[in-house]
Formats: sequence, structure tokens, C-alpha cells
Amino acid sequence: MIYKITFSCDEGDQNFRRVFEADSEATFLDLHKAILESVNYPDDQMTSFFMCNDRWEKEQEVTLVEMGASFEYDNMIMESTRLSDLMTEQGQRLIYVFDPMFERYFFGKLQEIEPGMMDGAKCVESKGKAPKQLKADDMEAIVGKDGKGDLDLDDLGFGDEFDMDELDMDGFQDLSFDDGTMF
Repeated sequence: MIYKITFSCDEGDQNFRRVFEADSEATFLDLHKAILESVNYPDDQMTSFFMCNDRWEKEQEVTLVEMGASFEYDNMIMESTRLSDLMTEQGQRLIYVFDPMFERYFFGKLQEIEPGMMDGAKCVESKGKAPKQLKADDMEAIVGKDGKGDLDLDDLGFGDEFDMDELDMDGFQDLSFDDGTMF
């Protein structure tokens, strides 16, 4: 079977959309590589997929490398998990986490399942500009070498309502992990 999966994003270019065709026996790693190629992102992030319910709530995770399994779901790895293992019906939703540091996603939906076979996964439609994938340099701009970054908080989505002066740092001084009072 051939899956047609559409991804979009709720930030940046509102016309952003990528459509992929993938063999049902292709792995999530095949889809991951096709996504990265379509948006020109480097393969240097700990990306993952999440299967979602109809309200976009995360369920089963498929990770790039083996991680500790949650109590609720098995640990699934992109390289050994076929799309058909988790995607069985048209309309299924999934999230691709392209920026794990700031939890930024592409929202995907299995649009069609058609008879046929192909190798791996490929992008068949590309519209709009992909949002920028943050890098280590951007993180330094946020927190800075001295803890005071030069990136405007509006760029992070805090807006005008966030006031750094209102943050009470004194309350954090009493936290200690050594005396066992935290747990």
C-alpha cells in the first residue's frame, strides 16, 4: 500500500505544506529523512514522531534513538518501526517534532491509502517556506553566555505580558536536592 501523508505547521508561513508518499512497509526513519530533505534541515536533532488522537493529544512515540520507555507505551525506534505498524487507517494523525528543545511540530495526517508499492518515502508536493529550525547559536542568543540573551521575548511567544522583573528568583534559592526534602 502507498500512504499519502500531509504535514503542515502552525507557525511561520501559513502556506507551508509538505505531502509525502510512502510505502506502508517503509520505516519512520525513511519518512524522517524525507521530511528533513524537503525542508533542508540538518539531521542533528533528537526528533521523534507521536501518533495522536483526534484532539492532537500525543500517544505512542517513535524515537530516533532508543530512549527509556514510558509506562503507557512501548519504546519504538524509527529505524525498526514500519509505518504500517502504527498507521492503519485513513485520517490518522501524527506529530513530527522537528525542534525538541522548544517542542515545535509539524502536524501530519494520513490523507489516503492507495494500492501499490514504492521504495521508502518521498516528498511529492512542497508549498511554502519551512519555519527556521533553531540551532545552538539561537539558544545562546536566548540565554547568552552570561545568562542575558539579546533575543526579544516576543520572538519566543511570551508577548508583552511577560515581565522578567516579576520573576521571584529568591524562591529558587531554598531548593536543595541533597537533603531529600524535594521528594
